[in-house]
Amino acid sequence: MKATIKNIAFALFAGAASMAITSCGSKSSNADAEHDHAAGDHAHTYACPMHADVTGKEGETCPKCGMKLELVSADKAANTNTYFMAFKATPAVEAGKPALLSFTPSIKGNESEMVPLDIQHDKKLHLIVVSKDLSYFDHIHPEFQANGSYDINVLAKGANYTNGRFHNETKFEQGGDYVLFADYVPSGASHQLERIELNVSGTPYKAQKYTTAKTVSITDGYEVSLVPEGGKFFNEGTSHISGIIKKDGKEISADTFENYLAAKAHVVVISEDSQNYLHVHPEVVNGRLDLHTTFGKPGIFRGWMQFQTNGQVHTADFVIVVEEGKAPESEHAAATEHAH
Repeated sequence: MKATIKNIAFALFAGAASMAITSCGSKSSNADAEHDHAAGDHAHTYACPMHADVTGKEGETCPKCGMKLELVSADKAANTNTYFMAFKATPAVEAGKPALLSFTPSIKGNESEMVPLDIQHDKKLHLIVVSKDLSYFDHIHPEFQANGSYDINVLAKGANYTNGRFHNETKFEQGGDYVLFADYVPSGASHQLERIELNVSGTPYKAQKYTTAKTVSITDGYEVSLVPEGGKFFNEGTSHISGIIKKDGKEISADTFENYLAAKAHVVVISEDSQNYLHVHPEVVNGRLDLHTTFGKPGIFRGWMQFQTNGQVHTADFVIVVEEGKAPESEHAAATEHAH
């Protein structure tokens, strides 16, 4: 089993982005006065909890994921720690065999210190598991252990999940290359995202190649459509997308959905090369899911929308073809982009 970890914290894509804090007023020659002045500025800075590079004003939302900007404390803004997720599989993962995956949030240079995590969308650690060809998807939640790690049980082939919708179990019934995205927030720090590659031994899955758009998905009797403003998806600017839900041929309101992980729906989008990762939390506007995000580059993306009704989580999958060009501006998009 070979596993490699690539830290892509603070970023929507595979690079790292720093938080920009703008100060105002005159510069004091007194060091204490400068510190107090900077702390005051940080205390009035609002940033996306998932994309620390996106800042703005109170009440605004992130153009990348739709989350409401949150007040950034001076302590969080001043945090210079470099975090990483230490990963271990026991034993090496083999298709159809049981194993244990352990994830330990750590600080570079101070690896022995236990790192507490904040709760985000009802969980401290969200783990998105995909096969490298993006034909397989799972959204799971490792459970905290006394030693500071967060563990996932890999079940044997044929075994049933035992702990419901917030499950901390997964399966690898086929061998091959997989990618794990660890999504977490250390207490007193900004959002972190890491990409972990995992090779599962055994007969490999037959890789699929996606070339044709799929913007309508059927799942458990629900028809889910993604309709971009202007009719196409573009790599530049903020794309505004409507999520339309139908049941028995009739459109239904997304307001009727139950809350799943503190949201009406979760949307994960990953580029064909598995390097670009988007996690969007849409709002409900006039009964439809309102998504807005920035793809960043043209190409093929795979998407998965999860929502819950009657205690059951439904997963709709998509193939999104993103073209070269700028997304058309709506009145809402223009206001959001101007603010950032």
